[in-house]
Amino acid sequence: MDIAVIGTGYVGLVTGACLADSGHRVTCYDRNRQKIGMLQAGKLPFFEPGLEALIARGLGRGTLAFKPFLGADAGLGQADVVFLTIGTPSREDGRADLASLLECAEQLAAILTRDAIIAVKSTVPVGTCEYIQGLFDRPAALAAERTCVVASNPEFLAESRAVLDFQHPERIVIGCDEPRACDILRALYKPFDPQGDRTLVMSLRSAEFAKYACNATLAARISMVNELACIAGSLDVDMRAVCRVLKTDPRIGPHYLEPGAGYGGSCLPKDIRALMAMARDQGEPATLLHGVEVVNAAQAQRLFDTVVARLGGTSDRRCVALWGLAFKAGTDDLRESPSLVLARQLLKAGLRIQAYDPVAGPAARALIPDLGFELHTDLYSACEGADLLVVMTDWEEFRAVDFSRVARSLSSALVLDGREIYDAERLRQQGLTHLDVGQCRLHHDSFSVPSRGTA
Repeated sequence: MDIAVIGTGYVGLVTGACLADSGHRVTCYDRNRQKIGMLQAGKLPFFEPGLEALIARGLGRGTLAFKPFLGADAGLGQADVVFLTIGTPSREDGRADLASLLECAEQLAAILTRDAIIAVKSTVPVGTCEYIQGLFDRPAALAAERTCVVASNPEFLAESRAVLDFQHPERIVIGCDEPRACDILRALYKPFDPQGDRTLVMSLRSAEFAKYACNATLAARISMVNELACIAGSLDVDMRAVCRVLKTDPRIGPHYLEPGAGYGGSCLPKDIRALMAMARDQGEPATLLHGVEVVNAAQAQRLFDTVVARLGGTSDRRCVALWGLAFKAGTDDLRESPSLVLARQLLKAGLRIQAYDPVAGPAARALIPDLGFELHTDLYSACEGADLLVVMTDWEEFRAVDFSRVARSLSSALVLDGREIYDAERLRQQGLTHLDVGQCRLHHDSFSVPSRGTA
């Protein structure tokens, strides 16, 4: 099939590269000419494991091409399936900003000259695909004597493992009411779901909502374990032991049960806000979603409070070593990174930072030009002379550490483990004090028996 992908972010590039690798002819489009030039040369605008090799293979075979989106492009007009992978960032009111997506859809309605499927991979509020279908069903568009069917095909790609997620999906969601279009999309995805048992077909609206439902549930899980960890820390409870209990419960499952610095990135924060906006428009209170967001926002504040409490206050003589700037390992994505939130709080309070990240350092420098924010090229030099080490990203490099060297480098033997990746006893043997995410308070209240009320 001839495939067009409009938008060359994480989703668009992974979609295009994987479909080209499965034998389809794929052209990826973007308005950014500089980015297109990079991609034509085989260079990626971001870090994603395995993607660069996949793109190089597609370019070499001639199954993958990159072009600027100029509007009336003949190649785009001949596409069998057009994937829309255009970003939908948050507006100030929390709603998804659909301006770029809808502008693109308007242009497509005027460009396409043959029957095609418009598969919307962008995360969009419920009803968006119906609106886009209306653009193709207007009299002026119908005059082109072709039929375009809009389908919702949300992505479920996690940064740092997006290629693996596409090639070995846990589910493929197709929202479409036209049987022939559903069959074409099933055939397109067959190399990635040979048995067809992971492909779920449903209505447009259900597919649109499914993406928000997944991200909301994941965000709630992360906030729940973080809130439990903070309560546990106040009661001198070993939350890691508690998590081992939780993971054995089949009703709960083993995933995303490690307390940490909170969620960030390009999806969960904006999608939670968009879902709350949808709820608000329908008169629904979305009480739990608001709580999820509040708990997540509080995590960086808790970490900041812990740092200040352990250092005994703030001054420009105090220095914090910060390992990890990206919102998660395996990516250079800094969007809504908890690490950057903490860094800005520390700098504002007058502390200095010596930071290290394997791939996200240069991008972080552009976002935080503060002179008190010092980037280092290795994790050990970042610790030299620092009063305390904070670990904010679970890079594999941070797991295989010479803690004796860290202990010698730090002026105070404190390690705040923001990703729960270290064993406290192992650090203690090297003279380091391990602080969990929930250990914000320095003292625990004594146990007291509640007084009985009088009859």
